[in-house]
Amino acid sequence: MRFLGQVRRGNVFEETLGQLLRAMRLGVFPPGEKLPAERELAEALGVSRATLRDSLAELQSAGYLQVQRGRYGGTVVAAHPNTHENPLDDSDRARIEDVLAFRSVVEPAAAELAAGASLTATQRNNLMLAHEAVNSADESNYRPLDARLHVMIADLSASGMLAKSVAEARDATSELLDRIPFLKPNIAHSSRQHEDILNAILRGDGESAKKLMQEHLDGTATLLRGFLD
Repeated sequence: MRFLGQVRRGNVFEETLGQLLRAMRLGVFPPGEKLPAERELAEALGVSRATLRDSLAELQSAGYLQVQRGRYGGTVVAAHPNTHENPLDDSDRARIEDVLAFRSVVEPAAAELAAGASLTATQRNNLMLAHEAVNSADESNYRPLDARLHVMIADLSASGMLAKSVAEARDATSELLDRIPFLKPNIAHSSRQHEDILNAILRGDGESAKKLMQEHLDGTATLLRGFLD
């Protein structure tokens, strides 16, 4: 299965999901066809079977895969849920890439500047409280609280123009995220990434904060491209 690339470290769940979605979109795994065995898929992707199972479970929950029972059963590709509902045109795809490119410029820069700022005890405390609020959120309010955390980081950069740009980028991203499934493994991974980003900011490590934020955004971009392209 050379068409499946080895998943890069960092956003393993998101990359695995993206690779599987791409293979289905390209017709490598067409509707009605049974997927290869888990062991083969995991080896081809370079991931653990646990990660692969998490990805397959989320794709099944989202309606991309079906499990057939019986002697000749297995995991079968379903018809694409969005094939007949709101298909993307070229302008939609251009919009997605525009949002992702803009976000990849402004948010890592904001994280780097926030790490270089002299933060007060109140600012530090508010940042951690916002992080805790995201961690305790349920599906109904997770994304607004997640967006608030990202905007708060930008506010700490002390650049009004940059903070405004991050807010604009995050608003556009939230609109796109509302069009894809809510994936619990991705949310758990994002929480760990948020914690790493905040720790880098609080210890004044701008280079790490920038790098960690970019890695975090890359995971989101992989999911959006996988589900919406």
